[in-house]
Amino acid sequence: MCISALEKRLELEEINKRLVTTLYDALNARDVDTVHRLLTPDLEWWFHGPPSHQHLMRILTGSSSDDSCFIFVPHSIVAFGSTVIVEGYNKELSVCWVHAWTVSDGIISQVREYFNTWVTVARFGDTGASPDLSICSYQSVWQSKLCDDKSVPGLVLAL
Repeated sequence: MCISALEKRLELEEINKRLVTTLYDALNARDVDTVHRLLTPDLEWWFHGPPSHQHLMRILTGSSSDDSCFIFVPHSIVAFGSTVIVEGYNKELSVCWVHAWTVSDGIISQVREYFNTWVTVARFGDTGASPDLSICSYQSVWQSKLCDDKSVPGLVLAL
């Protein structure tokens, strides 16, 4: 029985989603050993939002006990190849957040974190219609749903 490339990609995406789900469970339980096992020691982290909302960074580095009550509850998890997008909302603080995790060889190597920001994930590609490489097309594949404040900034995450 031959497994198609699509089936392999979907299987890998499910594995990546389970890995990220396990990370959230470990973060919320403050299970440091599991968190360390799931993340590369040199995790690349990028943040967009007010500095007061750098909860994930403070939890990962242990730099503040003020975040001991912040719980990341994922409301949606989707995967696009090695990228896993997670969206959540913290009702007590009235903040929405999006994390874009990159999984490489079964370990998380990068996180891009957005607080109170609309995020659109787009797949970019060459149109093939012109030899001019500056012309490309894009397809929106995912958009934030939980942030209902229309005055927040919007960003496009390119795949």
